[in-house]
Amino acid sequence: MALIGVALGAGGFVLLDHPASATSPDSQPDPGVSMAASALPITGTVEAVHIPATASGFTARDAEVYLPPAAQIANAPALPFVLMMMGQPGNPDASYIGSVLDTFALTHDGQAPIVVVADQLGDPSVDSLCLDTAEHGNVQTYIEQDVVNWARANLRIMSNRIDWTVAGFSNGGQCAISLAARFPDVWGNVISASGTTFAGTESEPTVLADVFGGDQAAYDATKPATIMSSTSYPDTDAVFTVGADDSVIGPPQKELSTVALGAGMATSYYEVPGEGHTIGALLGGLTKAFDVLALRLGFQEVAPQP
Repeated sequence: MALIGVALGAGGFVLLDHPASATSPDSQPDPGVSMAASALPITGTVEAVHIPATASGFTARDAEVYLPPAAQIANAPALPFVLMMMGQPGNPDASYIGSVLDTFALTHDGQAPIVVVADQLGDPSVDSLCLDTAEHGNVQTYIEQDVVNWARANLRIMSNRIDWTVAGFSNGGQCAISLAARFPDVWGNVISASGTTFAGTESEPTVLADVFGGDQAAYDATKPATIMSSTSYPDTDAVFTVGADDSVIGPPQKELSTVALGAGMATSYYEVPGEGHTIGALLGGLTKAFDVLALRLGFQEVAPQP
């Protein structure tokens, strides 16, 4: 995947040749519109970006942005938006989802979502819980306000919630389904690839004691299953994936998908053959998820150009 440069101006990061946001009056073309194959790059690009923590004050590592081929041409169309988060420990690395979307773009006229892979951890050795806490900082505010506002201001993305997807792998998958459950007015779609099912799954007693002061009801109230049990989602599409050999993540992930279905989400569940809790499960899960979401996001499959 190619890497291209960035420009740093007085206001922070500016995408080269891609400054228009989806709020511009001329930035809402149909993502199904056809473009000459000769005008498109072969692959997408990945760029590192610093997203200021203006509202949250959270100390995050730089994010990465994936731009599909169709986003790199003059007068590029506005495209659907994906916010992605990786696992813990891990880095905000856009190469994995970028490779999946490069393949997707081959059969969709060079078009795919624009992606920001953001850092929900700060310190990769610490599970931040994807919440606003005194212990780990205002992570939820960073993602939902700082990252979202930056994307709206700097990327040529569509503005309808149906065109917005929050996605994640492992720890990031928990963050994704949690945000989708709490903020259905922002996220029309969610992808949890091998996601843990609630914040602090691996250290629940410690989190209960240190973060929630032993208040089990307060802790439970943050869990996606709890939120979805009392909320209706008439227009949210959810894709849950897991490695078929992942005996730890698999059963609770399948159970959570059932909760999402009961809450009204259009729900898909998929097991990636021959994979455990692996990068192969991530790649296979994302591939399946974007196949499921393609029509909802407005992408029409076309034959690849020779």
